[in-house]
Amino acid sequence: MPKIAENLVRTLAANGVSRVWGVPGDSLNGVTDAIRTSEALEWMLVRHEESAAFAAGAEAEITGELAVCAGSCGPGNLHLVNGLYDANRSRVPVLAIAAHIPSAEIGSTYFQETHPTELFRECSVYCELVSTPAQMPRVLEIAMREAVERRGVAVIVIPGDLALAEAVGDRAVEVRRSRSETVPIAEELDRAAAILGEAKRVTILAGAGVAGARAEVLELADALAAPIVHALRGKEHIEHDNPYDVGMTGLLGFASGYRAMERCDTLLVLGSDLPYQEFYPDARIIQVDARGEQLGRRAPLELGLRGDVGPTIRALLPRLAPARSRKHLDSSVDHYRRTRERFDRLERQGEGPLHPQHVTAVLDELAADDAILIPDVGTPVVWAARHLHIGAGRRLLGSFAHGTMAAALPLAIGAQAVDPARQVIAMAGDGGLSMLLGELATAAQLHLPVKVVVYENSSLAFVEVEMKAAGVVNFATELENPDFAAVARACGFHAERVETEDELPGALRRALEADGPALVSVRVERQELSLPPSIEAQQAKGFSLYAMRTVLSGDAREVIDLAKANLRQLL
Repeated sequence: MPKIAENLVRTLAANGVSRVWGVPGDSLNGVTDAIRTSEALEWMLVRHEESAAFAAGAEAEITGELAVCAGSCGPGNLHLVNGLYDANRSRVPVLAIAAHIPSAEIGSTYFQETHPTELFRECSVYCELVSTPAQMPRVLEIAMREAVERRGVAVIVIPGDLALAEAVGDRAVEVRRSRSETVPIAEELDRAAAILGEAKRVTILAGAGVAGARAEVLELADALAAPIVHALRGKEHIEHDNPYDVGMTGLLGFASGYRAMERCDTLLVLGSDLPYQEFYPDARIIQVDARGEQLGRRAPLELGLRGDVGPTIRALLPRLAPARSRKHLDSSVDHYRRTRERFDRLERQGEGPLHPQHVTAVLDELAADDAILIPDVGTPVVWAARHLHIGAGRRLLGSFAHGTMAAALPLAIGAQAVDPARQVIAMAGDGGLSMLLGELATAAQLHLPVKVVVYENSSLAFVEVEMKAAGVVNFATELENPDFAAVARACGFHAERVETEDELPGALRRALEADGPALVSVRVERQELSLPPSIEAQQAKGFSLYAMRTVLSGDAREVIDLAKANLRQLL
C-alpha cells in the first residue's frame, strides 16, 4: 500500500499539476521524497515560502488551472501567508500543503507549533487538518474542488508523520471544474433595460469579470452610447483596440476615466470590485457580477444582477431601446484623447534624471507583443497602468487586489515556469525587489529567463507621495541600495545599470534578447509624483502642509527639487 504522501503526489499528477513550489523541511520529507521519485511532478525550490505562494498564484492565473505550493511546519508554512492572501484575492485556484508538527505533539506547545487551520482560515476558501489516513483522500478531493470551483486558495494541513503513514486506498481522484453560465431571470433583465432606457448618460465600469466577454461589452457600449472606464484588473481584457475606452479610474487612474464616471447619471458596473467608494458617482448604479455576494459591496445599487457578464449582456441587448444621444460618449472619448496626449508628453525624457514614465514607454515599445508584464506595487504599478499598452496578446499580472510589495519577481518566476519561451518582465521597485532579493538566485537556479527592470529611486516613493498628500514630512523612506546589477550578475544574470537616456534603449534591448535571466537597474527621478486623477481639497491642503513643514524642518531643497521634477506635469 502506498504512503499518504505518495498517493497525494499521484493525485496531483492526475489533476494536471506538474510543479510544487516551496522550501523543503523535515515535516515535508514524505511529500518531497514522493516528488523525488515521481516522473510527473517537479519540486520548484525557492528561497522564501512567500515566493512559492506568489509563484503558484501566477501559474494558476496564466493557466487557469490548479497550482500547488508547500511549506514545512511552523515558520515554513507561516511564510506562505502573504502570497496566499494575494492568490485568494486574485481568485486563482491554488492548493497549499501546510505540513504540521507530529500528530502526538499537537496542542503541547511543541517546537515550531502553530495552528495552521486558524492562520490560513481568512486567506482561503477551504482549510482543513488531516487527522487520520482514512480522512486524507476525501479532504484532498474537497480541497481541490473548492479551489477550482470557487477560484481561490485551499489549504490542507498534514502532520509530517501522517504523510508517511500508509494510505487508505490508492485511487487518484480527478477533479475538473464544472462549466456553466449564469443569467439573471427575465424580470430582472427587463428592469435593467428600463433603467438604462431612462438614462441620458450611461458609463460602463469594466473589471476583471469581463474576461472572455470583450465582444459583448463593446456591443453593449455601442448600444448604450456609453464610454467604457476600466479598473486596473480589467485593463488587459478591455482596453486595447476599444473605440469606447476612456481609461482607468481609481487612485492610479486617468482624469478622463474619473470624469466619465463623475458625469454619468447611470453607471453600469460589469465584473468589477473597485474598492474605492469615493470614485463611485452619485448616480443610479446597476451591477453585474457572477458572485452574488459582491453586489452592492462598494456602492448603493439601483439593481444588482447575479450573472456572468457575457451571457447577461447577450440576454440584455435585445431588450434595449434603439437610438440615443451620443454626446456623453463623444465628449468622454475626446477628453480621453487629450488625456492620452498629456501622458504622451510626460513620456518624453527632456533634461535631467530619467523619468519613470519615459522608462516605461521605452519598455512598452521594446517588449514582445505577447509579453507578460508584472509591475510591483508602488509607483511601478502607476506607470504600468498609465503607460503600458496591453494588446490582445499581452498579459498584465500583479498584486492588484491584495496590494503587497515584492510580488513582481516571484510572480514573474511562476509565470515564466509555465512557458520558458515567452517573454516575462518584472517591473520591480527597488524597495520591493530588496524584500525578496534572494529570488534572483531562484530564477538563475531554475534556469528561468525572467527579465527584471528595476525602477531605482532609492526610496519608498509611493509611501512618500502618500505622506506628502497627508501633509507629513517624508521620514524613514530613504533606501541605501546595493548595486542591483552587480548582485544580479553574481546570481548568474545578464545585468546592466542605466543612468542616462542614451543608455536606456540598448540596455533594455540586450536584456530582452538575453537567453537567460536579465536585469536592468534604471536610476529614475525620485521626486516624480504619481498624481491621482482628482485632487481633493484635503490632499491639496496636505501638500501645502508638507511643503511648509519640510521648509521649516530645514530641507527647502527637497521642495525645490519636487517642483522642478514635476513642473512639466502642470503645463
